[in-house]
Amino acid sequence: MPISDFLLPEFDQEMANTRKVLERVPEDRFDFTPHPKSWKMQGLATHVATIPSWTTYTIELDSLDIAPPGEPPYKSPEFTSQKDLLEKFDQNVAAARSAIAGASDETLLKPWSLLAGGKTLFTMPRAAVIRSMVMNHGIHHRAQLCIYLRLIDVPMPGMYGPSADEQ
Repeated sequence: MPISDFLLPEFDQEMANTRKVLERVPEDRFDFTPHPKSWKMQGLATHVATIPSWTTYTIELDSLDIAPPGEPPYKSPEFTSQKDLLEKFDQNVAAARSAIAGASDETLLKPWSLLAGGKTLFTMPRAAVIRSMVMNHGIHHRAQLCIYLRLIDVPMPGMYGPSADEQ
């Protein structure tokens, strides 16, 4: 069985769960932050919505430098509405899913590196990058977003069964 066939069911489940959370982010609370050192909700939701786009970089490129020497560092887009946030998330997920589905085992086993300022932060097989830096990383930040939503009394969606708000 191809590696992509192992990745896609979990990818689909986690992206569906992530969309449920993003659907609940209220525009009128984009500026909410639970602590001065925390992101604002808009920034965190944007991060969650853009993480799936890393999949295409991982499959199509051998490495990515988020702060290339002599060039401006990567900067996340800013979404000003929930509609834009969800549309971009859906586009990112569709492109990521297509990239995973079209990737050969040979491609998914090739090493990929993340760099900052020309220095390698890590190198892993592409399948491991998708699993850890896309899925696990996305789940981590989705959980943070759930905490933000809980703190402002937004009912939580069920993700792995019913939530306390949906029973």
